[in-house]
Amino acid sequence: MINDPELSGKYLGTISKDFVKVADSLKEASYQIKKAGFDFPIFPISKDELPIGQLLIDKVQAEGEWNYYASYLNEFVQRELVGKDKEEDFKSTYKDPDEFCCLFVVDKDFTRFVFIPFPED
Repeated sequence: MINDPELSGKYLGTISKDFVKVADSLKEASYQIKKAGFDFPIFPISKDELPIGQLLIDKVQAEGEWNYYASYLNEFVQRELVGKDKEEDFKSTYKDPDEFCCLFVVDKDFTRFVFIPFPED
C-alpha cells in the first residue's frame, strides 16, 4: 500500500498523464462518496473493463489509456480485495483524500494501490 518504485517507469508515466485530465472529476467524486457516508474512496483504474465499483470515466471520454471507476473501502473488503485482517493496515496507510487520490491500478499481471496527489489549484 505504498508507491512502489516499480511504478516509476511504465505505469507512473501513463497514469500521471491521464490523471491530470481527470483529477478534478475524481476529486469531486471523492467528495461525493464521502458526503454519501462512505469512507476511504478508491478509484480502480484499468485499460479493460473491471467488475469493481461503477464506471466513472471511460478511456474514450478521458481521451487516455485508463478507465476510471468509483468505489470505497467497504466494497474492497466485501469482495475480499482487502482482507478483513488488513483493513486497519489499509486505513492507517490511506492518505488524506482531499490531497491524494487512491487509485487501484489493474493491468495484466500488475495490481497495486497507488496514492497520487491531486494537482494544486
